[in-house]
Amino acid sequence: MNKYSIPSQTRIGHVHLKVSDLNRALEFYRELLGFELITMYGDQAAFISAGGYHHHIGLNTWQSKGAPPASPYGVGLFHTAILYPTRKDLAVILNRLREHKYPLTGASDHGVSEALYLDDPDGNGVELYWDKPREKWPQKTDGSIEMFTKPLNLNDLLEELNR
Repeated sequence: MNKYSIPSQTRIGHVHLKVSDLNRALEFYRELLGFELITMYGDQAAFISAGGYHHHIGLNTWQSKGAPPASPYGVGLFHTAILYPTRKDLAVILNRLREHKYPLTGASDHGVSEALYLDDPDGNGVELYWDKPREKWPQKTDGSIEMFTKPLNLNDLLEELNR
């Protein structure tokens, strides 16, 4: 097989999630996380985005209305990662989650990024993160990126709100 390299400008455009209750999912993604509703497909699907894009997240109940969450021990999506533009933006959403008493499942410093982890109402994993500037990404001696998982200091992150 000939070697192929995907174009460097390629991005993941959107994720489409099966949910059991569309209104409950919209409450989480719109009301808590702040995504905007772009369009509805009847009462079975919704498309939401940040900044007016046609959609970053699709939500549907086409085959999942009223269904229980997927098993955490089966194959499927581990999490949807939502990239925030700045560390302060990540601090703002952390503060919002705390104000609404929405539980985190984790918080990590990965060297290249800082991330908050939580589950949506259907048990789908969600990562909220920001990328550190590339020049600050740790590198191994061979020049490759050195990612790791260390605890994220949430109090330090929240100090961004005062800067």
